[in-house]
Amino acid sequence: MKFRLGLATLMLATATVLIGCAAPQPADYAAERPVLSLQSYFNGRLQAHGMFQNRAGKVVKRFTVVMNCSWNGDEGVLDEAFTYSDGSTGRRVWKLQALPDGRFTGTADDVVGVARGEQRGNAFHWTYTLRQPVDDNVYEVQMDDWMYLVDGKVMLNRAEMSKFGVRVGEVTLSFTKP
Repeated sequence: MKFRLGLATLMLATATVLIGCAAPQPADYAAERPVLSLQSYFNGRLQAHGMFQNRAGKVVKRFTVVMNCSWNGDEGVLDEAFTYSDGSTGRRVWKLQALPDGRFTGTADDVVGVARGEQRGNAFHWTYTLRQPVDDNVYEVQMDDWMYLVDGKVMLNRAEMSKFGVRVGEVTLSFTKP
């Protein structure tokens, strides 16, 4: 019995390591075109349309975002105004810092600590902890956020939300630049 339990534990640990190694990395997209420049794409006024799906895949909220973005050298501001399908509104103001080698950091009032990202080819990968209000509570969820430039005007965004390593939902966005 102990042998079977030990073998099962070893197999589970091995599977977990292998799954973790299979996750995409920004370098996987280094040769993809068109090349994304966050400073160029997120500059001026943009619009986005999105939805939030719960862990079962049900769309529970739709929203639009109007973004006013600007850069001063390596420092950027992304001012996002959200309008949700239930009529509520929200705002997030990102303060970004471009670092060497395609890396970025960012802060916002509802982000815990510092967000960290990396851009390669047409992709940008961004991870951070977000304070998310739900009813009368506020939860801290981990965001695993990927953006892909489709062409000079459209970028697609997919962010997985998790809590304690368990997937709790997903956000999908389509950014449009005039």
